[in-house]
Amino acid sequence: MLFVFGLFALVWGLGRLMKAPNQVVGLIIALIYVAVLGLHVAFPDDHPLRIATGGSAALWLLLGAAAALVFAYVRGLRWLKSRVHKPEPVEQQQGPFSDTELNRYARHIVLREIGGMGQKRLKDAKVLVVGAGGLGSPALMYLAAAGVGTIGVVDDDEVDNSNLQRQVIHQDQAIGVPKVHSAAEMMRAQNPFVTVRPYARRLSEADAADLIVDYDLVLDGTDNFDTRYLVNKICAEQGKPLISGALSQWEGQISVFDPKHDAPCYQCIFPEAPAAGLAPSCAEAGVIGPLPGVIGSMMAVEAIKLISKAGTPLRGEMMIYDALYGETRKIQLKRRDDCPVCGNAS
Repeated sequence: MLFVFGLFALVWGLGRLMKAPNQVVGLIIALIYVAVLGLHVAFPDDHPLRIATGGSAALWLLLGAAAALVFAYVRGLRWLKSRVHKPEPVEQQQGPFSDTELNRYARHIVLREIGGMGQKRLKDAKVLVVGAGGLGSPALMYLAAAGVGTIGVVDDDEVDNSNLQRQVIHQDQAIGVPKVHSAAEMMRAQNPFVTVRPYARRLSEADAADLIVDYDLVLDGTDNFDTRYLVNKICAEQGKPLISGALSQWEGQISVFDPKHDAPCYQCIFPEAPAAGLAPSCAEAGVIGPLPGVIGSMMAVEAIKLISKAGTPLRGEMMIYDALYGETRKIQLKRRDDCPVCGNAS
């Protein structure tokens, strides 16, 4: 019996030495095993070969069964390992954009006016959006989709059922959630490559300057004149462009207020807040649902143009869109020398 085990060991050792495939070595060992079993079947009990190989076939049958179990276990383990999902290799980023980002922003990059340099400016930009309501909703979504690297959003309100007719960044399950957190969740889901900073508060004299200073430009989509005048004042002081939009029933307007580039500021055009009742809110006067989407998207376009240095921004101009009659017109805006905000600006 020891002779047979020695023969097994010799075949295995020679196979390893000669770097023979494991399947070939295993086949030779299996043939020797079958030959030994054949001896026990063909020869009588007292035959010298049967005595030399253990005297009984039962022992060899047990050894064969054990070997078969081990073989089946090893093969089964290998099969299970082959079925396990292997993690995707980590994408190696070359340059400012990963391959996924390049594919995502390809329609921007092929635009002559934006190109790779413009898309890089978008990625490096920081934009603050004041208000996550009707105007802020589309502006935030398109800024995130466009790949603006850092987007801040300020709002102290919570999502209400009455908002959902027009504020498309919020969903029904977000009712009762602070708007900035609802908006941030949707933006991150849309584009995980951007950084979103939610500020669940109302801008005040105490913190507006410290907040705005961290951003390159500001979008104002609020319906509160006190906030509009405050944002305009801080932007003018810090030399930041202010993209402002407004709505009323079927009509919307948009302009870029930028005194640093010799354009008027918001208070040049609207020196005082209108008297009570002259500028009713959307809740009071109503607003057609898609209108904020039109004007908010235009605000995002102006932001992308300013950041990427493409085209001509609406500095010193106001675009007015009348949704009821399908008309769009532009009017020229001029600075006022007596403006308390920018009248003495250089």
